[in-house]
Amino acid sequence: MNLVSLRVITDDVARLVGFYERATGLRATWATEDFAELRTPSGTLAIGSRRTVPLFAPGSARPADNRSVIVEFLVDDVDAVHRNLTGFVDEFVREPTTMPWGNRALLFRDPDGNLVNFFTPVTPAAVEKFAGVAR
Repeated sequence: MNLVSLRVITDDVARLVGFYERATGLRATWATEDFAELRTPSGTLAIGSRRTVPLFAPGSARPADNRSVIVEFLVDDVDAVHRNLTGFVDEFVREPTTMPWGNRALLFRDPDGNLVNFFTPVTPAAVEKFAGVAR
């Protein structure tokens, strides 16, 4: 089994896609005005509109209503990413900090309030753990 995608539901797909394109440097692939994907070598961030929810189950997901999931991206240099996003990101939750498990992490919120973590492994154990993951 492989995790291939994480989907975020929003009321403004274009705004959220634009945010993630700018934050990640990736370009989205649009299927319809209600659905786009940002693909990385190891997984996809899918962004869908509220109008797509009834296709799964009416009322099963609500835009901008998450306080339990963190969208995470492995990056080469989290401090450089922080410098690049300063002035663009409205709310940094945590400036770059080396976490106890060996990743240097930057935590912020996207325009819908979802938590986003950009991180770089910095300890030997963390570097080894992510050695085979494409960036």
